[in-house]
Formats: sequence, C-alpha cells, structure tokens
Amino acid sequence: MDSTDKGPLLEKHSSSSLQSTAEYTGDGSVCIRGSPACRKDTGNWKACSLTIVCSFCLYLAYSSITKNLVSYLTKVLDETNVAAARDVTTWQGTSYLAPLVGAFLADSYLGKYRTALIFCTIFFLGMMILLLSAALPLISTGPQAWITPTGPVSSQYIFFVGLYMVALGYGAQKPCVLSFGADQFDDTDEVERTKKSSFFNWYYFTINAASLISGTIIVWVQDHEGWVWGFTISTAFVALGACTLFFGSDTYRFQKPGGSPLARVCQVLVVATRNFDKDFPCDSTALYEFLGQGSAIQGSRKLEHTDGLNFFDRAAIVTPSGCESPRQLSTWNICTVTQVEELKILIRMLPIWSTVILYSTVQEHMFSTFIEQGMAMEKHVGSFEIPAASFQSVQVVTVLLLIPFYGRVLVAVFRNFTGRTNGITPLQRMGVGLFFSMLSMMSAAVVESNRLRIAQDEGLVHHQVAVPMSILWQGPQYMLLGAGEVFTNIGLSEFFYGESPDSMRSMCMAFSFANIAAGNYLNSFILSLVPVFTARGDIPGWIPGNLNEGHLDRFYLMMAALSFLNLLAFMFCATRYTNVKRLHI
Repeated sequence: MDSTDKGPLLEKHSSSSLQSTAEYTGDGSVCIRGSPACRKDTGNWKACSLTIVCSFCLYLAYSSITKNLVSYLTKVLDETNVAAARDVTTWQGTSYLAPLVGAFLADSYLGKYRTALIFCTIFFLGMMILLLSAALPLISTGPQAWITPTGPVSSQYIFFVGLYMVALGYGAQKPCVLSFGADQFDDTDEVERTKKSSFFNWYYFTINAASLISGTIIVWVQDHEGWVWGFTISTAFVALGACTLFFGSDTYRFQKPGGSPLARVCQVLVVATRNFDKDFPCDSTALYEFLGQGSAIQGSRKLEHTDGLNFFDRAAIVTPSGCESPRQLSTWNICTVTQVEELKILIRMLPIWSTVILYSTVQEHMFSTFIEQGMAMEKHVGSFEIPAASFQSVQVVTVLLLIPFYGRVLVAVFRNFTGRTNGITPLQRMGVGLFFSMLSMMSAAVVESNRLRIAQDEGLVHHQVAVPMSILWQGPQYMLLGAGEVFTNIGLSEFFYGESPDSMRSMCMAFSFANIAAGNYLNSFILSLVPVFTARGDIPGWIPGNLNEGHLDRFYLMMAALSFLNLLAFMFCATRYTNVKRLHI
C-alpha cells in the first residue's frame, strides 16, 4: 500500500477514535458495573433528579424534627427551657459535624453512593425508634389509646437514641448525596458543566420547599394530630428518599474512592518537612508526577503545578535514591505534584471558608433575635394573628421565588456583561450574598429603631408588651436574608465542589457545611459578650429580657458593620484566590 492509500485509512481511524472518546465521560467516572460511563445512558438530569428527590424527602423529615424539637422536649418529655435549649444545640451540633464522618468514608473507602445508602438506612432506623418512643407512652386499652399519653419518662432514653441516630444518618449522607448528584455532570464537557450550576440551584430550591412544607403541614400534624402521626409521615418520607436513590443505580455515574485524603495530606507534610534542606529544582517540571495518563490517586485527574506555597512542593522533589529505584518509591518518601496540589487547594480555600462564617452567624438571627423582635411587635393583621416564628416563611418563599428567577433571568443578564456561561463566578455570587446579608442587618436596625421610638412615644419602655407596630415591617429583613441565601449558600456549595480535588469532593462539601456550625458558635460567643460590655448598673444592656428597655438596633448596626468589614476581607481573599487547574484523563 503506498502513501496515497494510507491517508483515507488514517483519517477514518482518527474519526473513529474521536467518536469513541466522545461516547464516554472524560472525568474518569464509571457505571454501576465498573465500566467507563457512557454519556448517553448515564448521568445528566435523569440521574441527578433522583438525588434531588432523595434530598427533598430526607430534608423534609429532618426539618420536621428540627422546627418542633423544643416543643417535644418541653411538652412531652417535660424538660425545662434551659435543658431543652441545651439538648437542641447539642443535637444540631452533631448534625453539622456528622457530614465529616460520611465524607471521610465516601472519599476514602466506600464511595458516595454506598455511603449515602448506609447512612440513609441509619436515618430510617432512627426515625423508627423515634416513632416507637412516641408510641410507647400511648399504649393502653380503650378507644383513646393513641391520643392519651401515659408518661414520658419510659420513652425518654429511647427517644434520644433515635434522635442521635437521625443526626448521624442525615448529617453523614448530606455531603455524599449532594456531591454525588453533581458528579452526574461531566466537568470536561462545557454543556454539562453549565448544567451542574443549575443543579445546585434546583437542589436548594427543593430543600427550601421541603422546609416550607415541614414547617407548616408536618408541624401542624405534630401539634394537632399527635407526634405518632407526625413521626410516621416523616419516616415514610425517609423510606421514599432512600428507595428513590437506590432504584436509580443503573443511571448513575460513579467516581472511584481515592483512599484516605487525611493520609495524603499527612504524607505531603512529612515529606516536605524531611526535604526542607534539599535543593529545589529551577524548573517545576522536574518535580515528581505519575507517568501514567491518569493520576496515581484512583478516580482523580492530574492537577497542574501552581505557584505559591512552594514549601509543600518539596514533597515532590526527586532525590537521587528515588531515581535509582523508582519501583520502591513510597508515598511517605515522595509525593506526586497532584498530591501536593491537593493540599494547596485546601489551604487556599480556607480563607474563603473563614470569611463566610460571619454570614452564617447573621443567618442564625432569623431563628433568634428576629423572632424576639417580632414577638415585641403587633402580630395581628386584621383578625388573623401571625406567629413570630412562622414569619420566617417569608425568607423561605423569597428563596423559592428567587432561585428560578436567578436561573432564567439574572444569569442571562450577567452573561451579557461577563461573557461567562453561568453569568458570574461562584466567588462573585458569594460576594453578592454577603452584601445582601449586610443589608438585612441594616434593615433590622431601622425597624428596631422605629419600634423603640414608638415604644417611647406610647410610654411602653418599662412594660414588656408588644408595641403598636406591625410585624409586617420585618418582611424586608427576611427577604434580604433569603436573597443572601440564594447567592451565598448556593455559591458556596458550587465553589467547594468545583474547586475541590476529585478525590476529596465529599470531604470538601462536608467542610462547607461545617461553616454553619462555626457560625452558630460565633453567634453564641458574640451574644455572650453583648451583656458584658453593654450592661452597666441600672442600664440593662442592648438585649435585655424586655426589648423595650434595650437597644437591639445598636446590636444590629454592630452586626452590619462587622458584615461590611467581613465583605471587604472576603473580596481581598477572593481576588487573590488561585483556581484549580486540572489535566483531563
């Protein structure tokens, strides 16, 4: 065959090769049988929609407990207000820390899918125990067996066992299901990468829809029909969510677990310290990297070397002894560039994470001082009385309305200015949300200032009564918090997922959820300092028992000022952040 005959053959072979490459995903994902994932038959919306339905069902059950737990502890288990508040705080802290457990198991050994199913099962068993604890005091003879409690003490210990199983089960599966849903879109495909941004929008939309339903319908059932029926409905939703996730197995794309991320981080620290006195190569290409097409870390793509944090690059210095016996290279003696870059990514994300803690602190006031402020206002609109705690629904409704508006309108508007497919970057989106949270504090300060003025004009300063100012004036501050959630919370999840190493995505998502726990702790710390610095003698301080005698408006202004300084710190960190650079498999 001469050279003229080879051309068409080579062209045909090249075309076939490209077509074969496009048939499968480029991010290293596999199907349920372990083969490369086919673009046509796996992933995309048909797969991730199942994870969204699962998240909706699980959060509805979890939220129905969260929103009414204080009521159960005080009215059914006869706990004091202090004991109930302590138990709720401890339980919520466990829920926020449990994601780290699930994420570690998912990224290291089990994978996201299997880890999620295991902890969904634990969640379901916990709900069954809660249902049993609610039913035990009601077991008696006669027609009133299911509505007449016979004593809370006998079921108290069973209740807490189930409660903490719920915290572990729900918290541990959360980062797994969220990152697993995002895994259904291929990062190497521009079209699918755009859809991934929409996935985070719809995920938070369904979460807030579940919150709205649980805070109205399920809580009403608990209060009016009994806790047995309330727990039964919640248990059924947990079972529905787990079954939905399980029955989509054939349509999912799976990322292989890459081993313990903590071990890899420790290896980089140990080897870099050991090589502290070694000569650093002038060319970064001389640093050690796995010679194969993929990464040495299973299920992960290679990462390009980046400048900065050069101390850790010493872990990838090739020593003469390593060159002589490359087969005997140990990860405790030399690390790949990809492994070093994993640690760099975690370090670079830390300032971004820390500057969002105050945002979580501001969000927590929706469940505390905003409610206290509403209780000191006129709650009647005509003949209807709005419970101060129920007015939080304004924030939820804002989120439900703004998420579709953001995806269909704002993205197109931003795209015209930035030229980016998603409109703005996750960091820019987070910054906008931080700005809205600052405005929320300013709005709350204005409302409280007017409320205090009315209290003084009406001679109600020394009376712990509601002033004649409608609770509807709180609407703007709740709506601004809702806008902040649409931008910051969704942007934070998108940022941590997109920037995290392939083999650490569940762990990084769990790390982002830990932001809420840190915000809770910071909020408690700030509130504990307020009376120390503002109460003097006969001066009750900014937040006394009788808000008419205090200055909650000054507290809100202080939080707005801190939010402004925090926004500046965030902008400083965001402009200096170095984005991850991946090499496609």
